Formats: sequence, structure tokens, C-alpha cells
Amino acid sequence: MENYDVAVIGSGPGGYVAAIRSAQLGYKTVIIEKYATLGGTCTNVGCIPTKALLDSTHHYAEAQHGFGSHGIMLNEINLDFSQMYKRKSEVVTKNTSGLEFLMNKNKITHIQGMARFINDSTIQVSGKEGEQTVVARHYIIATGSKPSTISGIEIDKKRIITSTEALSLQEKPKTMIIIGGGVIGVEMASIFSRIGTKVTILEYADHLISTMDHGLGRSLQKILKKEGIEIHLNQSVYKAENLGASAKVFFRDQDGKENELEGDYVLMAVGRRPYTEGLGLENTGVQVNNRGFIEVDEKCCTAVSTIYAIGDVIGGAMLAHKAEEEGVLVAETINGQNRHIHYDRIPSVVYTWPEVASVGFTEEYLKKNQIEYRSGSFPFSASARARASMDTEGFAKVLVDPKYGEILGVHIIGARAADLIAQGVIAQEYEVTAEDMFRISYAHPTYSETLKEAYLIASGQGAVNI
Repeated sequence: MENYDVAVIGSGPGGYVAAIRSAQLGYKTVIIEKYATLGGTCTNVGCIPTKALLDSTHHYAEAQHGFGSHGIMLNEINLDFSQMYKRKSEVVTKNTSGLEFLMNKNKITHIQGMARFINDSTIQVSGKEGEQTVVARHYIIATGSKPSTISGIEIDKKRIITSTEALSLQEKPKTMIIIGGGVIGVEMASIFSRIGTKVTILEYADHLISTMDHGLGRSLQKILKKEGIEIHLNQSVYKAENLGASAKVFFRDQDGKENELEGDYVLMAVGRRPYTEGLGLENTGVQVNNRGFIEVDEKCCTAVSTIYAIGDVIGGAMLAHKAEEEGVLVAETINGQNRHIHYDRIPSVVYTWPEVASVGFTEEYLKKNQIEYRSGSFPFSASARARASMDTEGFAKVLVDPKYGEILGVHIIGARAADLIAQGVIAQEYEVTAEDMFRISYAHPTYSETLKEAYLIASGQGAVNI
């Protein structure tokens, strides 16, 4: 039996950050992961491999459709699907190897196996080396989530698949039907559409990326349609069938009209659900709500004072960086520090091209709650930098309190939005006003100037630059 100060269950972004921070604070730490590699969903079958393929397919699409305008003429462009996926795997391997290095550097014990609580203070780990008992003064559950499905639809991982299987396909599909127009759905649509797959998105809501500002979703829909992606909104999918060499999906529109589509694959992208199976939570005082999420307080502590839970398994925004912040929060809480997370200041990003990024309140939220605001929008088409790079799609929008100039929300669809949103996060975190933001100097020409102009407009002044 081994004794530790902190035992972390799960090695995704929340888990490995929690383990590293705990070790940095001087605690004897163990991290337990059931799979052979560290990194969890994000590193192995989520964020990292998806972004690798998004970048590869973006280059391919640019070579096909954009290079000629720059005077770069290519006689023939060929896609090596196997090499594209090989590079994706190499990126993943480099990241997982980096995590192994960090575990060793910080003297964190790594156990491969499935952890199960015997009681509030003891876990049993079952792995290749048999079973071993681990006792720790504090536990951090960071087991993440797995893809959800719709009632009546079974994910068989053959023709009815998730993003996990899509990242390991052996050949380019000719057609793909994606159920769900959220972040995962539109990113997968971008990847496959760029390489010539005929992609159809079926979305239940009346707009894409429904958790973000609706203006972003409407703009993204127009862009994706121009790229050849077929999008059907207000569709209720109720059945999917594996036909052997293809799959068929059945759905109804808002008027109840029955429809069906057939494709090489049906990809389920309707969200994710917490992964708690086999954890033995029933042997502890830890409470789970009716949606399967572990209940925690503002410090991510469960009903058992020595057991914490972070990341996707506790709900909220299912984002790697949100889990990372919670990992640090818990480690420092155990250490007696008084850290706090402002959840409304955690950004969301969609890595299509152009990218989509958002932080703070949406315009819909402010209207619904009758909160006064001023809106300032500036298009990328009016940006000298965007014109120079031929990335003129999209806009930057800021929402500002009319009395004090407090920044209530920042929403961007455009080139490098994922990087630009950090400015909005800083402004919100440190309560910088819109006037402060437009009076600082911005390098010219840059994409960031779209935000400066949006701050000016939201403050009642006109744009001053292009």
C-alpha cells in the first residue's frame, strides 16, 4: 500500500495540471490514468489532434483555392490522407512525451490502471501489474467526459461514429453527415469538407454554435455554406442505421416533415457526458446530480472534504483551459491559499477558419436580463491587415456598460480570433474600461485593430483607422 498527499485520478489537462501544481507546492503526488498514455481526451483524441488536422486541411484548402491570388502557381495538388493523419499522430506523441517528461521532472508517481474508491479515504487501482491500494490525504477526480448520443441512436464506432473515430479513419470519406452544429460539429465539418468530403450538418437549434453569441453563429453559417458545407437547422434526429458500407440518418424538421440522408459515416457531435463509470463513488459520500455530474462547491470540493473534482466531470463549460484553472485552484486550496475562478471570464474558441472566440456575456443574455449595454462592431473587411492577408471574413464585437464603460462581452469571428480573445479576457479580469482599451496603442497593421475600432464605436466614437 502506497501513501500520498495528493492522488489525481485522470491525466487530462485538469488532472496533469493539478498533479504538477500539487508537486510544485511540495506534496507527494500520484497520478492514475487507465490508458497507456497521459493527456486524456484533449491530448490524445480531442483538442490537439483536431487542431493538427484543422491546420493541415487549412493549408491544403489554401493551396487549392488561395495561393493563385498571391501569385503562387501550383501545377498539381495532391492529398496524401495517410501522411496527414500520420503528422497528426506525431503531434500527439510529442505532447504525450512532454507530459511524461513533466511527471518525471516534478517527481510525480504515474500509475497506469483503473482507480476505484473503496471508501472516502482509499482507492484500489487495477492495471497490468495487478491490483494495488493507494491512500492519500486528498483526492482529485479528473476523469473528464465522453461523447454523448441521442436517445435511440447507438454509436457503433464503425459507421455511426464520434470525433474519436473520425480522428483515426483509414481513408478519406466521400460523404459525412454530422449530427450537431456545436464546436465539435463545425470543426469536424471544416476538416472533412476541406479535403473534398461532402459534409452535411444537422442541428437541432435554429443557429450554429448555440452557446455563443448568435451573431457569431449566423456569420459562421454563411462562411461554411460558401465552403460547400450543407447545413440544416431546426432538425430533430431520431434514428440512425449502419447499412454496412454506409449509414443512414432519419430526422424531422420543425413542421414534422420526415427526412432521411445516407452517407459514408454519421458522426455524432451532440455534446459530451461525464465519465464516472467504475469510480466506486457509491462507496463514498460524493454526490452526483441527475445529469451524472459530480456536485462540488466553489472550491471544487465534493460533499467529502478530502475529495475534489474538476473539469468536464463537474459540468459547466467543457473546456481544457477551464479544467486547468480548476486543477490549480484545488492544489492551491489544499495548500491553504484563497484562489478564485471567475467562470464568466473563461473564453470559448472554435478553431474553424476564420476562428470564432468569445468571452463574457452575449447580447442575447443582456437583452433577456434587461441589462443596458452599448454594442460596437467592426468588420475584418475594413482592416488593412485582413485585406493584405485576404482574411476579410468576420467581425469583432464588444458589449459595454453605458455608464461606466465596463466591458461586458467580447465576441470575434475572424483571423486569429483565438489569440485576439486573450485581450478581452484581460480587460474583463482586471475591469479595464472600453476607453482604456481604445486609448492604448495598437501596432498597425494588425488584426487586433479591429478590437480597437469596436471599443471606439461602443464608446460612442467613430472608427479612426483601417
